[in-house]
Amino acid sequence: MTNRLRTEIEEEEQERELIVEEKPVKEIPDNFFTKFFTREFITTDEATRALPFVLYLSLLGMIYIGNRHLAEKNIRDIDKLTKEVHELNWEYKVTKADLAYKSTLSEVAKRVDTLGIRESIQPAQKITVKENDAP
Repeated sequence: MTNRLRTEIEEEEQERELIVEEKPVKEIPDNFFTKFFTREFITTDEATRALPFVLYLSLLGMIYIGNRHLAEKNIRDIDKLTKEVHELNWEYKVTKADLAYKSTLSEVAKRVDTLGIRESIQPAQKITVKENDAP
């Protein structure tokens, strides 16, 4: 420090305090979001007051999404069961046709021939009982 008067030192300090570096203010672009958030379109009190409604809407949204997933899962299950019913229906029809074929007289005769049983050549005879002979 040099020898200077006390008043000169105080004046210099006051000048330093007065000279404040002014930073250039960045200009905010004028669009919807900046107007919405910076120009007090919604204040903190309004946002706090609207919070239960926002939570309610988000709950409804989650329920909607969950319901959609459940409905799609049910549709996939229904399609799967429908295909299975069609397959079982075809299996039933094939088994029924096979049984009808195997129960024909010629097929039964072929299968029973291995057991030694043969078809009768004589036609069936009708047995009649006379009323006089009845006990």
